[in-house]
Amino acid sequence: MTPKSNSRGRVAENGSLRDASRSQKSFPHKPTDYTSHGVTDNDIFLMPGSDYQLLGLITVVAAAVRLFRIYQPSSVVFDEVHFGGFASKYIKGKFFMDVHPPLAKLLITLAGWLAGFNGDFDFKDIGKDYLEPGVPYVAMRLLPALMGVMTVPMMFLTLKAAGCRTTTAAMGACLVIFENGLLTQSRLILLDSPLVVFTAFTALAWTCFTNQHEQGPTKAFYPSWWFWLAATGVGLGATVSVKWVGLFTIAWVGSLTIVQLWILLGDTRSVSVRLWFKHLFARAFCLIAIPVAFYMALFAIHFVCLVNPGDGDGFMSSEFQATLNTKSMHDVPVDVALGSRVSIRHHNTQGGYLHSHNHMYPTGSKQQQITLYPHKDENNVWILENQTQPEGLDGKPIKGSKSWDSLSPTMIQDGAVLRLYHITTDRRLHSHDVRPPVTEAEWQNEVSAYGYDGFEGDANDLFRVEIIKAMCDGAEAKSRLRTIQTKFKLVHLMTGCSLFSHKVKLPDWAFEQQEVTCAKQGTLPNSIWYVEQNEHPMLGADAEKVNYRNPGFFGKFWELQKVMWTTNAGLVESHAWDSRPPSWPILRRGINFWGKDHRQIYLIGNPVIWWSSTVAIAVYMAFKGMSVLRWQRGYMDYDNVNFKRFDYEVGTSVLGWFFHYFPFYLMARQLFLHHYFPALYFAIMTLCQIYDFATNRIGGIGLKERPSIGMGGVVAFLALSIVAFTMYAPLSYGNPWTQDSCKRVKLFETWDWDCNTFYNDPNQYSVSASGTPTGEKTSVPAAPPPAEIKVENSIAPSDGFVTPQAPAAESILSREEKIEYRDQNGNLLNEEQVKALEGKVSFSTRYETRTRVVDAQGRELADGSAGAEGFAPPHPDVDREPNTASSSSPQASVSPASASPEEDLAKEKSIEDAKTGTPRPASEGLEATK
Repeated sequence: MTPKSNSRGRVAENGSLRDASRSQKSFPHKPTDYTSHGVTDNDIFLMPGSDYQLLGLITVVAAAVRLFRIYQPSSVVFDEVHFGGFASKYIKGKFFMDVHPPLAKLLITLAGWLAGFNGDFDFKDIGKDYLEPGVPYVAMRLLPALMGVMTVPMMFLTLKAAGCRTTTAAMGACLVIFENGLLTQSRLILLDSPLVVFTAFTALAWTCFTNQHEQGPTKAFYPSWWFWLAATGVGLGATVSVKWVGLFTIAWVGSLTIVQLWILLGDTRSVSVRLWFKHLFARAFCLIAIPVAFYMALFAIHFVCLVNPGDGDGFMSSEFQATLNTKSMHDVPVDVALGSRVSIRHHNTQGGYLHSHNHMYPTGSKQQQITLYPHKDENNVWILENQTQPEGLDGKPIKGSKSWDSLSPTMIQDGAVLRLYHITTDRRLHSHDVRPPVTEAEWQNEVSAYGYDGFEGDANDLFRVEIIKAMCDGAEAKSRLRTIQTKFKLVHLMTGCSLFSHKVKLPDWAFEQQEVTCAKQGTLPNSIWYVEQNEHPMLGADAEKVNYRNPGFFGKFWELQKVMWTTNAGLVESHAWDSRPPSWPILRRGINFWGKDHRQIYLIGNPVIWWSSTVAIAVYMAFKGMSVLRWQRGYMDYDNVNFKRFDYEVGTSVLGWFFHYFPFYLMARQLFLHHYFPALYFAIMTLCQIYDFATNRIGGIGLKERPSIGMGGVVAFLALSIVAFTMYAPLSYGNPWTQDSCKRVKLFETWDWDCNTFYNDPNQYSVSASGTPTGEKTSVPAAPPPAEIKVENSIAPSDGFVTPQAPAAESILSREEKIEYRDQNGNLLNEEQVKALEGKVSFSTRYETRTRVVDAQGRELADGSAGAEGFAPPHPDVDREPNTASSSSPQASVSPASASPEEDLAKEKSIEDAKTGTPRPASEGLEATK
């Protein structure tokens, strides 16, 4: 066998050496330091004036395309439910929890606030009208739209900084303009347009810095070098402050930084050890310190804006919640004594309070309900009694629950046996060998409130205090009950089970509050409690006091990051319009955003641009594989400057695509087509760079010598892209369309927008002077089958229900019956959709009773109880919360309990995973796409 060295030499003589000699004529001086061979100065501030004029013209076109009819639709679209709602909460200062960092949401809020938005509109439902309440939704949509416009010149400048010709840079910018998916996403109150523009800015800054770096020591540490390095750091901070997808951008820049430092380390002539560390620290400061500082500063602003309790504070710890207005509490006595009035809080499951109200279980013992309630309420207050009554001076027991009020405080020690007396209903905490109404597992017992004023109680009221010493704060807290500091279990004396709560919601008859049981095998975190509020008449003002520790900014910041991570990882339920990464590069499926008035907005990309960019990625992959094989066989292709530049420059863009695409394969969470947009941006860059090399930089194939062919190719490709853009534009803008036009461009069944939504004749669309569509209303296209029928009767419910009702004095004027067809997610189906499903699915019947309240003139009135003052804010996991103030009720509702699983963990998972819909906001917006 011929030695490899000889083979390598022979191939060099016969093959690539001639190409290498030709490139040496173009670049005669091969650098002796870390300067890259063949690099030129591509400073974007030194472009000719004609390039700036062309850039301005392209930007104007981009603005016209992005802002065209931005006022339509004039109702809530897709994840505007979440991100518009977050703007309302920012303005109201109400704390919320979202899986995404705050930068884009703060910018959207700023745009709305400057336009006069006061935060009263709740963005609750897709299709909810903006016009009547006067929401400045156009101003709020302008922010992501303008960011979408800014993405266009950034593509132009990035390609110029990478060494591409002006024609190629203009082509790349125009491809961004006429990409339907990027257009659709940038015209709505969503986060993806800010994400893409900051990713684009980072790519621009890094490309400019790389060009400075590749020019060697002559550019190092000069102002322009520092400027682009620092700008990259700002871009990284901004990108990751919009979505954590920015971590992929950090990984891209970080990997290329390692390559640069490795090359510097090998240049022993011009880079000393001291100088190498200077390069290292400069990059560490700009690419680590600046992004981290930027990211944390955004959360500091976030905390300053959200100072009031809201529907997200239940996700946070008690210490965190105590920093919010009205959630903070005064210092309370630290020692807990017999006779203390206390509120007892659950250590796990977002820290609700042990709670009872004057309503009974519909099954089981039918005694008074015990629940976990997430808000402060008078029904959370209990008196801690000894198992026997105290004796007076005459030796006789002192009657009553307040018999300890005049006695010297007796501290509650570890192992003490107590009774818990509920003040507002005069009943005691109670458990017995009866299955709970929801979690009917054998190891779970029902917990209830039992008794009456003056009743001495029975043995089933007794609970033993077991302090969990490892979780207590301080030595004294490990031996006796101390407010906040002591964590303990309440063990039922008769059955040995522990007071327990978990993430299972009770049905409507318990106002969807959290279930409390007594578990014989309960997990430790769900069985742990602590005292939060504490008062005793005999503990004077000089008694030792305690309060929550203030976590400070860093404590709150770190806690919120952990909650965001946990919540984000938990978004694993399916969605009617989700998709998986393998389908994204081939544009297999889009997302239904909105449908109304025989129009539809459906997120779908421009197939010409999308598929061409995917082919470009495949071309580079094939090139790289072949080049590695040829290198292994001894070919000296890398001695050719153009070959080497093609591999590095195009490879840099492909690496960006890789980092923004393949990590999604590792995620089990809910994913959508729009998650591919940052990767699509890099794919378009790759397409343009390959075209530029083929037509302008690689000799021998004839295109470099005939620039008119390259120009003609750009014009032809852009024309084809614009034709495809106009074909799918009605889905991007929500414009009128016809069924025939729709069906002609619907190439695949997986492109599942509904052509039957549109009229057959464009003349059927009536447009008002303002451009707002009027006419027949149609429902949003439904999710895939199966479906069910609901038959509704206007029959007033019985008085036994404890949910808010119309005043009893109002009479029933009429009863009416109607049939509605809905899919499995509750979405209303129109007649055409029902007809299409006939014979394909089975229908089940469900009867439902609803009440409408009308005044004397026959006008329908809203349920006044829904907005009644004094209600606690809703819990983030519950759509509504009841007024739990004590009120007598002759009997509990006799409605049946919901179906119960046999295992507690399965029940919890079923509760967390029971959310789907059509078209509906993505869960990532939080439940906060997200």
